[in-house]
Amino acid sequence: MAKTSFKINIIAAFLICSFANAQLFRTRDRADNREEDDVRQFSYGFYLVANNFDYKLVLDPKFGMNGQKNLVTPKSSYGFGAGLIGRLRLNENFDLRLEPALQFVERELYFNTQSNDRFAGGTPANQPFVPRVLTDADKLRTVKSTYVDIPLLLEMHGERWYNSRPYAAAGVNWMMNLQSNSKSEEDNQQGIFRSTASNFAWTAEIGIQFYFTRFKLTPGFRGTFMTNNELVADDATTPPYWTSAMSGIKTRAFMFVLKFE
Repeated sequence: MAKTSFKINIIAAFLICSFANAQLFRTRDRADNREEDDVRQFSYGFYLVANNFDYKLVLDPKFGMNGQKNLVTPKSSYGFGAGLIGRLRLNENFDLRLEPALQFVERELYFNTQSNDRFAGGTPANQPFVPRVLTDADKLRTVKSTYVDIPLLLEMHGERWYNSRPYAAAGVNWMMNLQSNSKSEEDNQQGIFRSTASNFAWTAEIGIQFYFTRFKLTPGFRGTFMTNNELVADDATTPPYWTSAMSGIKTRAFMFVLKFE
């Protein structure tokens, strides 16, 4: 029994060493997949996205804070997206990429602003109003967004190591929010949260490209940060429980992208 076990261990060790030698050390015989992709002028593909969108808030010091307490808090959630890829080869190390996508997003804003009743008599920043008891529905805004996300990226990639290649990319985005409610005549007093429709952002991304025999697979991590204020203020006659509590909101998003080319 011991001799049989010893023989099995010897055979297993031999097979493992042979496999390691073939995969790691016999570089002369290893094939490089899809070498033509590196010199092709144009290429295309598609990608899938798992995203996490959040709001970066700038609170109004009067209506958005009570002492050191923040009266408005955001909550992010996970969403998904999908897009297309168009690549233009610039030279050996740089590509230009256009990657339009649809991003499906849902976030929450919680307004703990009942204490703003103290401004009911009016201030230079707001008209007098009749205080109301905020219900749970008044305090919580679920903000659903569908972004047409169009990033233009300059990609820099390193030297190819067999069938993989690291890269980094950066660029600018135009993002159209199809659910912005920016033209709605109703505001938060009627339960409608409004934001800007047309937005601009910058993006940075890193990842590794893997070459297979039939396609190139690229997992990467992307961060997108809007540069403009997305806040659309409530009407002047609306009590300062909602948008008056914020000076600005900007989207920030972190994504895992999976590209197929």
